[in-house]
Amino acid sequence: MGYGGSRRERQRQRPAPDPTEGARYTRARPSTLWKASTCMATFDILVLPGDGIGPEVMAEGVRVLEAVGQKYEHVFKFTHDVVGGASIDAHGVAIRPETLERAKASTAVLFGAVGGPKWDNPLADVRPEQGLLALRSGLQLWANLRPVVAVPALLHASTLKPEIIEGVDILVIRELTSGLYFGKPQERRVVNGRREAVDTNYYNEDEISRMAHLGFRTARGRKKKLTSLDKANVMASSRLWREVVTEVSAEYPDVKLEHVLADAMTMHLIRRPRDFDVVIADNMFGDIITDEASMLTGSMGMLPSASLGTLGPDGTGLGMYEPIHGSAPDIAGKSLANPLAMILSAAMLLRHSCGLEDEARAVEAAVTAVVEAGLRTADLASAGENVLNTKAMADAVLERLG
Repeated sequence: MGYGGSRRERQRQRPAPDPTEGARYTRARPSTLWKASTCMATFDILVLPGDGIGPEVMAEGVRVLEAVGQKYEHVFKFTHDVVGGASIDAHGVAIRPETLERAKASTAVLFGAVGGPKWDNPLADVRPEQGLLALRSGLQLWANLRPVVAVPALLHASTLKPEIIEGVDILVIRELTSGLYFGKPQERRVVNGRREAVDTNYYNEDEISRMAHLGFRTARGRKKKLTSLDKANVMASSRLWREVVTEVSAEYPDVKLEHVLADAMTMHLIRRPRDFDVVIADNMFGDIITDEASMLTGSMGMLPSASLGTLGPDGTGLGMYEPIHGSAPDIAGKSLANPLAMILSAAMLLRHSCGLEDEARAVEAAVTAVVEAGLRTADLASAGENVLNTKAMADAVLERLG
């Protein structure tokens, strides 16, 4: 029997595929529903270090995966390629078609960072960020998961008072393949002798609906509260976003929904961050709000991310995993970068693309143990504390991983 009613009604009745079905995306409360580890499994990982500190932290992420393979008897086959500024220098483009094809054929992509002053020319036709956007779009990775968890041992590292951030555990889910970063027209032009530029914030109801279903299902496995960000007071795209999210909410009466204007959210995150659990946002608002949220934990160097599409019946599938800290060109090559966000990104890779929950938890536990032992990189250290370089911090994780 076919689905009756209008296209909108049919779409409401048939929820979009959900990459987090049965999963919970925090280190404190990991899923128990992922498939069990399989001995001697083989996984093809495309390694894209990128620019700035990307190669430095990537080296440590790969070392951790190699250690996991050795300890748990898995085989990780690494293919290395270039993207972003490194690809522009080598090939004249931010990403080559063959690199994208390698990504599609991989189990997962481990990504560093792109960009830097060398390529920061606003008039350039080719920019490093084009490589990252091409991967997200080409791999159809429409959901970006960014957990923000306040680690008790690092409360002092935040610029906020410990009593404000203690207990913070937020999962921001950012829409990744539409909105301002992909809408057309997107161009700079000259009209009647005057320079102008335009970006288009395009969304359709299907893109919004799958984000809403994902948010509600994820919230069901946590505190049953969903916050949706928009600018419905001024933007037509946001009014559609709010309308569709509200419609989808009827299917989840057990989850409390609140709509919050994106600019107001920037204030609420500073004043009362514990009030939020699962947050969904469009591409631009999600990008901005997660940078702010990262400061709750004291450093971007602690926050991983997973970019996922529609996963298979076993809950796994192709994903791209990267720290959210960017290329940090000011410290590139100085061994000052914090590798923990990359290592935690590797743990997310183990969980969501390889289905290796036990291994993912082991990596996360090793990172927690390092932090609780008082080991610090420069971004986490207080005055007078001993500072480890990038490799030494990763060495400490590997020691605890066993």
